[in-house]
Amino acid sequence: MFDQHQHNYPTGTIVIEDLEIGMSRSVSKTIGDKEIEMFAELSTDHNPVHMDEEYAQDTIFQGRIAHGMLTAGLISAVIGEQLPGHGTVYMKQDLKFMAPVRPGDRVEAVVTVAEIDYSKRRVTLDCACSVGDTVVLKGTALVLAPSRKFD
Repeated sequence: MFDQHQHNYPTGTIVIEDLEIGMSRSVSKTIGDKEIEMFAELSTDHNPVHMDEEYAQDTIFQGRIAHGMLTAGLISAVIGEQLPGHGTVYMKQDLKFMAPVRPGDRVEAVVTVAEIDYSKRRVTLDCACSVGDTVVLKGTALVLAPSRKFD
């Protein structure tokens, strides 16, 4: 069975008028074989480094790893469900992959408000994913936040 994700706050919407610099939300999820297989099927990325342990043993990773974009998808979950949440429009995402995520790893994605442009409804978010104390992915996102005045 799938591991259920855990948001640190209830899902919903935080309108731009209520956002503050430093506000943060997160989600955590264990990435198992089933998630990797489903992501491969949905994305059509069946690279053997994700799917074939024998093949992956001979790579720099010395074993299977999860798709980087599967990990990045947890950032999308935080942005779309919590911060700012429902009604948010993703505009840009920059990512740097720092370390592999392996089957069975529990990933925590944290999104933090870095900048707010109220006049344009644009919010810059710092994004990071970690496995334990190891940062596996970091970057920034730019979103169009929902507004109490317009949405």
